[in-house]
Amino acid sequence: MKMKINLWLLLGALLSGAFFTACDDDDDPNLEAPISISGVYLQDPESSVPSRNVEFIRLGQVVRITGSGFTGLRQVFVNGHKTYFNPVYVSDQNVLFQLSGDTPTTEAAEEVRNTIRLVKSGGIEKTLDIEIREAAPRISSISHTMPQADEVITVYGSGLKEIERVVFPGNIEVTGGDIVSDEDGEFFTVVVPSGLTESGALFAFGANGGAYSPAYFNFKEGVILDFDGLGQQGFWSWSETGSMINDEDLESAVIGEGTQSQGNYVAHRPARVAEFNVANRRSEVWTAGNDVDDWRGQLTPYIPATTPVNQVAFQFDVYVPQPWSGTGFLKLLLMNNYNGGEWAGYTYNYVPWIDNKEVVPFETEGWVTVTVPFSDFYGFSEPEEGEEFTFENVLAAREGATYKNFGIYFENSDFNLGQLTGNDADAETEFAGSAFTQNVYTDNWRVVPLEQPEYSDFPDEEEAE
Repeated sequence: MKMKINLWLLLGALLSGAFFTACDDDDDPNLEAPISISGVYLQDPESSVPSRNVEFIRLGQVVRITGSGFTGLRQVFVNGHKTYFNPVYVSDQNVLFQLSGDTPTTEAAEEVRNTIRLVKSGGIEKTLDIEIREAAPRISSISHTMPQADEVITVYGSGLKEIERVVFPGNIEVTGGDIVSDEDGEFFTVVVPSGLTESGALFAFGANGGAYSPAYFNFKEGVILDFDGLGQQGFWSWSETGSMINDEDLESAVIGEGTQSQGNYVAHRPARVAEFNVANRRSEVWTAGNDVDDWRGQLTPYIPATTPVNQVAFQFDVYVPQPWSGTGFLKLLLMNNYNGGEWAGYTYNYVPWIDNKEVVPFETEGWVTVTVPFSDFYGFSEPEEGEEFTFENVLAAREGATYKNFGIYFENSDFNLGQLTGNDADAETEFAGSAFTQNVYTDNWRVVPLEQPEYSDFPDEEEAE
């Protein structure tokens, strides 16, 4: 959280002309005055209550302590951690500073936990008791966003400590032993309740407060193909050894541990093909396309066409039972207008076995969800200066295509790291394709919103102080 200029302008008005000074006058009688504290205020110019009297504060927040006797302030300690402050923003009645992200919270020594200690010249000091919380918790992703009842999902993020309550769309609440929290707050697991019929954001509440996930949980409104009746598969020119996957190539045996398959799903190396050689477009599976797919009619009631492309994503579930490494990737295609091998246009190449430029074998115990914002599709990744791509651009691209099928290729060709990262300096790192015999399954293709509701520590807005 960065202090902003408009915050200081706001404070100028709030303090009604109070004089901030970066130096001390040796003759100022306030230098030897005791420190008295009358209030603690959270300063947030983006809030409807930009200056709010509070009983707790979070790491990263800007606070203003009011009272008297702050002239000559030398040091500020929060939970025993020496905290920087700018003397320009100290007057005799106010001191303003930002809580460092390095401040200890639960790990702070008991005698200094939940305290702010102000020290001025002459050994005069004052300790304020106030709850110090970590930064607000955040949910970044969910292991499976369309799971079945009684399955266990993992919710990832930060600050997710001691989660005591999870609310699923439709106000279905889970508490108690069905939730297990990570000690470091990086994730928690929860058992999926039965009776889920609505979609939206998942809400979690714990020791650090509340947080919402993106509004894509159980988003069945956005399913474009689930191989079980939602959406329609398209296929043509099928042959026993060809790349086209038809409905007879689909599989339905229950597979996956923990999170299992749901009806029919697609094997991107169909059972009739024992091995993929090194080449592009080893398999392909499509939606029906022209006169059947209607993204605008289906999706815009839920995702407005004006939504920025980084707030809309293609999402699918994947199961990889054996380590996948060194060769092969899935190419997502917005329309049937490509022959394979592209690293440009309205496509995206999903290479899960490269992580932070390193080869890391990829496998899953059960089915997991992959989320690809449309801003990651190459054709929408670099707008011209002053331009912003929206979901309308995605819709228009599909509507302008000759063949409007959405599809996925399995590619097994050579490529270099620069093609994946977009950095020419990485082009020297090459990945040579090799024979591929593993299994990669996908299901539940869908378009989802990435909008994430904000949780407020102060749901009942107070009047500005």
